[in-house]
Amino acid sequence: MNRTFIAPSLLAADFANLQRDIEMVNQSEADWFHLDIMDGVYVPNISFGMPVVQAIAKHAKKILDVHLMIVEPDRYIQTFADLGANNLTVHYEACTHLHKTLQTIKDANMKAGVALNPHTSIDVLEDTINDIDLVCIMSVNPGFGGQSFIENTYDKISALKKLITAKKTSTLIEIDGGVTSKNAKLLIEAGADVLVAGSFIFKSQDPLKTIIELKDTIA
Repeated sequence: MNRTFIAPSLLAADFANLQRDIEMVNQSEADWFHLDIMDGVYVPNISFGMPVVQAIAKHAKKILDVHLMIVEPDRYIQTFADLGANNLTVHYEACTHLHKTLQTIKDANMKAGVALNPHTSIDVLEDTINDIDLVCIMSVNPGFGGQSFIENTYDKISALKKLITAKKTSTLIEIDGGVTSKNAKLLIEAGADVLVAGSFIFKSQDPLKTIIELKDTIA
């Protein structure tokens, strides 16, 4: 079974033509929509809030992969479930009681994800990995699109893959930040399952062709 997914990040879409870009992803070979929610507190930037997510969900025909870069994510778990999120990822660094947060996400009928900042070790997930559906490894510092890829990411993927194998779980590994056709194959070979790509897709001359190029690279 092919467990490799491409998730265009709508943070890099043209917000003046958001429906057009959503339809493009619907028609493409991409698998998920990746939505970054930023509050200006956890990260020094603000992206979009609930009304925009609601508008996206109305038109999106693929998995909604929502990444919360916010403080106190527990307050909004049910809200994002109601808006139509399929996956909800919280930051390890923003959760006081991670296990409780994961259970709340699952109770709301969503897949539970945990994101790790570049400086956070894989080791922190040892006690909770069996409760996690998706680990999002940040391969750039969170908060802004278009950053350069952090090379240490490959080692983190390998370490996480070992933990997942040792614990006999089916957790997916997602990479978010600086993904291009140049590093996509190496990321998959290291053990990644989901590649989030923003600027590389939406700033390209032909986004549909770029998504096919990414898919072909990792096939």
